Amino acid sequence: MTTRRLVLAAAPALLAAPAVRAQSGQAGAQAPWPGRPIRMVVPYTPGAATDALARLAAQKIGERLGVPVVVENRAGGNGSIGSQAVLQAPADGHTILGSASVHPMARQVMKAAPYDPVADFVPIARSARGPLVLVMDPARPQRTIAEVVEAARREPSRWSFAMSSLGAAGHLSAIEFNRVTGSNIEIVGYRGTAPALSDVAAGNAQLMFDAALAILPMVRGGQLRGLGIATPARTDLAPDLPTLAQAGLPGFEFYSWYGVWGPRALPLPSSPACTRPWRAACASPPPCSAWPPWASSRWRKPNPRWRPSSATTSPATPRFCASRGSSRNKAMPSLPLGRPPRRTR
Repeated sequence: MTTRRLVLAAAPALLAAPAVRAQSGQAGAQAPWPGRPIRMVVPYTPGAATDALARLAAQKIGERLGVPVVVENRAGGNGSIGSQAVLQAPADGHTILGSASVHPMARQVMKAAPYDPVADFVPIARSARGPLVLVMDPARPQRTIAEVVEAARREPSRWSFAMSSLGAAGHLSAIEFNRVTGSNIEIVGYRGTAPALSDVAAGNAQLMFDAALAILPMVRGGQLRGLGIATPARTDLAPDLPTLAQAGLPGFEFYSWYGVWGPRALPLPSSPACTRPWRAACASPPPCSAWPPWASSRWRKPNPRWRPSSATTSPATPRFCASRGSSRNKAMPSLPLGRPPRRTR
């Protein structure tokens, strides 16, 4: 076949190729988001504050976007199983992570973290912040922190802290409690908030710090005894509960914060489209009457560093996450985060 015949035979395909490329490019550029239901992976068990706040956030963003936002609990590995599931999913904005302040701590609390929480994830929105409450086994005779400290020093083997996750705000609070009171109460790790609270209520563990959203219903019901809340002033949520400062721990304030992350590979064109609705939802009124007042105040005032533009192009937001992985440790020079607790239940 001559060269002329070869060119003539190939001409239809050569002419069609640019049109096909143009059509596919236009389709890709105009691909709507969200194009299907969004999956929000929560790397912890149901029933915890992280899970409850993620579900409330999912409800609000689903109403705004007009598509279902399905919460999927993928617990295990100190949050790493669910976090890895988000990284392994397509980075198209349809699979996101709903987690808490423990997420940026991954490399500090796990010997071989399978990801870098700052380098491998992009923050989308910070949704809420809530104080911690110190509770104890209601069957114990102690009624104050001073009595607890005295009894724990006298019989340390009969006292232990339960914690829901390694590196969580409740874990750091327990370490700080031991430091400021001069105690040496054992900290026992559990596979989630629900089993930890159940063990405290049953007397198998004696103390626990956790988010007010998870703990206050059990305090009101008498299953747990509240010793104090880690806020600078008393709250209307529990007016009879003293602050930890009033209970004998001056300046003891601890909070857990909650947010939404996506994989770092989230493409730049779609990332602002993904982050903007989340931030708009964070600025709107609470999604329902169940939203706790302490969280709604933060829900209405999202942190200015969590901006759609900086989430993908500026180091400000990753710095915010990274700082939250170390700022709490400044007052804890002996923080033993490099090893797990002595027991795990």
